[in-house]
Amino acid sequence: MGGSEENRQEYSPRNNPVLMGHEAAEKILLDAWKNNSLHNSWLISGIEGIGKATLAYRFARFLLQNNDGRKDANSLDVPETSQTFRLVANDSHPDLKILERDFTETDRKKVLKAIKSGETMSDDEVKNLKKSAFIRVDDVRTINEFLSKRSSNDGWRIVIIDSIDDMNAASANAVLKILEEPPHKTVMLLISHNPGRLLPTIKSRCAKLNLLPLDETQLAGLIRRYRPELSEKAIKGLTRICSGSIGKAISYADNNALETYEKLSALAGAGKSFKLAELLTFCDQAAASEENYCLTQELVLKFIAEKIKSGGNVEALAENWEKAMKMFDEAERLNMDKKQVMQNIMYNLCKIN
Repeated sequence: MGGSEENRQEYSPRNNPVLMGHEAAEKILLDAWKNNSLHNSWLISGIEGIGKATLAYRFARFLLQNNDGRKDANSLDVPETSQTFRLVANDSHPDLKILERDFTETDRKKVLKAIKSGETMSDDEVKNLKKSAFIRVDDVRTINEFLSKRSSNDGWRIVIIDSIDDMNAASANAVLKILEEPPHKTVMLLISHNPGRLLPTIKSRCAKLNLLPLDETQLAGLIRRYRPELSEKAIKGLTRICSGSIGKAISYADNNALETYEKLSALAGAGKSFKLAELLTFCDQAAASEENYCLTQELVLKFIAEKIKSGGNVEALAENWEKAMKMFDEAERLNMDKKQVMQNIMYNLCKIN
């Protein structure tokens, strides 16, 4: 390990001053602003964890900061010391409306704790958690109230929806009505991890920015910035398995995913010569908690996909992928023994080599 965890800087999209790898998207937004051709609605799409929300907040800060009529800015940078930066970071800027689901990390841990302990959640708790899993139509209606008011200095009013994937049909239709008749000097920034699932009518009313996964150099630079305690070996390993997502890389680093992936690779790489005791130990650890199981499930599928890409036994691997997906799905639906499910999947994977 290099450095110390004390040197970490924790950022959320709202207070992150750095965006790497999306210069082309930034230029599109900056040029549209300079040319007075800024579209009212933008759909910012791409895989999770690559900087979509960071770009949205970065552009929101820029518009709110540059409201004096001058068009001489050469980047979307806004000083961290500025009042605009602080207000946006604290979700207290009067001309910025943020919509996101209420399902928090605390809610997630509450659900995992209940699953692990076998506790029964009250009907009210279940009802509230179901509500918080989506952006509700009542939340969307608050946008109309926000847009009905003049901006604080006759500037832009900005709405960020993170993410529009988290809406049900009623909420999505309510957003569509706003997109159809956007008020003057309004910009709506819609974040989507899976734009293929959105209403075609929503997509047709938005200018589109599709952000690509980060390359290994960009990823390594960001990992060093956010997790300076990691060794270069660990950084290289994370860039290999996180599919171009800095969000995924940080999550993997904080949950020892690289160690799990290396154990998985060693087991599967041994093929039919695998040691049963090691396989059982691996599966015991995977089933030790719901979080471990979900992470290992993700890594198993990632491992198979990477093997297919590298040109391994494609036919057998593809069949193994389908079996694993089916078994994971059945385990969830039928509340099967997760340790046994993981043992079966790992045994099948080892038999390929």
